[in-house]
Amino acid sequence: MTIYGIKTCGSVRKAIKFCNDNNIEFTFHDFRKEPLEESTVRNFASKVDVNLLFNNKGTKYRDLKLKELNLDEEGKLSWLIKENMLLKRPVISYGNDEVICAFDEERYKTLFL
Repeated sequence: MTIYGIKTCGSVRKAIKFCNDNNIEFTFHDFRKEPLEESTVRNFASKVDVNLLFNNKGTKYRDLKLKELNLDEEGKLSWLIKENMLLKRPVISYGNDEVICAFDEERYKTLFL
């Protein structure tokens, strides 16, 4: 399992705590320090709806004034590739190339316990 996000994100911290509390092994990828490859972001988008991956409530979205652009799915994907901070966090890859995004403790319990 790999948790993708940034250390300062509350949802990422919750996901890490969930894994630690339940003795689930994981690696952490801080995409602020090491940006994601385009192929990784495209893989996420092939597994999870790009509209779910795209964080349109965050500071980066507002700072970039992306609401004004009225982005379609391809536009959102292009921005996610250019600016990883637009990803809804955390993104978790697990198992046989499965991907989920956002923190949902009940879903985590179902999937990982």
